[in-house]
Amino acid sequence: MTLVVWIGTLLGAFVLWQLVGRRSAPNGLATVAGPQRERWLTGNFHRLFKDGLEYNLGLIRQYGGVVKVYGPLGAQQLLVSDPRALHHVVVKDQDVYHETDMFLMTNHLIFGEGLIATVGEQHKKQRKMLNPVFSLANMRAVLPTVAPIANKLLERIQAQLSEGGGTAEIDVLPWAGRVTMDLLGGAVLGISLDALDPEKTKEHALTIRKVSRAALKVLVLRPFIPMAVRNFSLYWRNKMVDWLPWPALREMRELSRTLDRCARNVFHEKKDELENGITNDYDGPRRSLMTIMLEANQSGSEKERLTDEELIGQINTLLIGGDTVTTAVARVFWILAREQGAQARLRSEIKKAKMAIAVDDGVEDEWEKVPLSYDTLVSLPYLDAVVRETLRLYPPTSLINRVATKDAVLPLQDPIRTTAGEETTAVHVPAGTNIIISILGSNHNKRIWGDDADQWRPERWLTASGERIGWGKNVDLAFDDDAEGHVAEGTPGYRNGVKYPGVYATMMTFLGGSRACIGFKFAEMELKQVLATLISSLHFSLPSATNEDGVRKEIYWRMDGLQVPVVLPPHGDGKSPSVPLDVRAARETDFL
Repeated sequence: MTLVVWIGTLLGAFVLWQLVGRRSAPNGLATVAGPQRERWLTGNFHRLFKDGLEYNLGLIRQYGGVVKVYGPLGAQQLLVSDPRALHHVVVKDQDVYHETDMFLMTNHLIFGEGLIATVGEQHKKQRKMLNPVFSLANMRAVLPTVAPIANKLLERIQAQLSEGGGTAEIDVLPWAGRVTMDLLGGAVLGISLDALDPEKTKEHALTIRKVSRAALKVLVLRPFIPMAVRNFSLYWRNKMVDWLPWPALREMRELSRTLDRCARNVFHEKKDELENGITNDYDGPRRSLMTIMLEANQSGSEKERLTDEELIGQINTLLIGGDTVTTAVARVFWILAREQGAQARLRSEIKKAKMAIAVDDGVEDEWEKVPLSYDTLVSLPYLDAVVRETLRLYPPTSLINRVATKDAVLPLQDPIRTTAGEETTAVHVPAGTNIIISILGSNHNKRIWGDDADQWRPERWLTASGERIGWGKNVDLAFDDDAEGHVAEGTPGYRNGVKYPGVYATMMTFLGGSRACIGFKFAEMELKQVLATLISSLHFSLPSATNEDGVRKEIYWRMDGLQVPVVLPPHGDGKSPSVPLDVRAARETDFL
């Protein structure tokens, strides 16, 4: 059977599936305003994901905090950025708005029974056991593992610089990916993945790095996954993968099998060490979150313990989160290369903090090598402001889906106009409606963040004297808090009693509620550690290379759901991810 016939057959089945589904879920979104459907197959959906920064923000500016958009084959969906509506979706009515079956089943097939593949009581049990694992005390415990890995990254980049102190163009994106993988391997799993040594990188790290790229190749098949899982056994699903003329599908299956095998090896290795009283993780007697997780699970009651399959499922779930941190690391260095004043201010702040320790220890001449404690690292005001502002303005993931499991009503903070031109402060949501949470739109909301919400301005997080605004629980929520009463009026992201329900400074970058990103504190720590380590010794600027016509190399960030940095023609193809920056050793003139 030819590929064309197979695609036709799949599309026919999908059309039938959609039609049957619509009969049981009548359209109730007729009065919600939005753009016209553009394509019969993809609706407007492709515009949200394909370099969709301006399209997403333009829809919200035109229609408000709830917009009707068309998905595949005309399915009507809601793009939501209104703060009160999102409070209901992710906190108050989270038992109504669930992860989609497509999302859950895909994650289960690839990563196992981890947090991003479970719902209901199973998910609650996993969160209850894992939340304490990511406590501040445990972040302090794993920082001694994080710091040497960041130092190793510095050494790898310094090795590419000329001895005479000249500038070299270095693509920071692959290095960001490698250091993120080693940080997750060392601090989270307690193993060495050797990602910073390209010739020795472990199979597990190589496989994780391939997953996202391979998944994009089979994106068109994702809507069929729930139907296939419910109606066909594993045996017949494997047969279909063998028969379909889709090599990328077989590649995805092999990657999934490799991830499962590697995760089981890690789990049994760490479990055996724990049972035999071995407390060392890789590279010495340091703590990893995997060891902490196994100890917590072992000490819990029989009812609260996770099964081996659930624990194995967490391993690759935690590793895949490195994709989003990778783009955040590359993005912040690109911003600092563009904003030279901010780079100098950050470098000077870090030097001051390290020098204070170096003077006490009598090693002023080597202040760059002085490690910062966790509490010092996370409390440096300008470093914190740079990280928060970058994650606010450029969230690594711009959209997240939920589905209404029953009829519901979304109350709105700000009224929208219906298709009849009338104002309304609530939207009826029929059961089965797909809700697209606009993280991007939420983080750019000018009512919440000010008229300069579209600008990168870390000073919004600081007082006039340069201190942090809203330290501690006034900025970040504890897990499972309901976002009520923790944020002071005037804190960034809280204006006139209105705020978003995010766990990270009210922004929606890491979501909110019980399905908020469990590793956001670890992500913040690793990003700050890499910044503090590299900025102390290196200077970054935008690429200076020009072609024969004098055209300078330019980096462009596409927002394709995920951030995708590319080099524009004539220097690049505009498709391949890359962040080339000019790098040299820092000089005295690079400090304030």
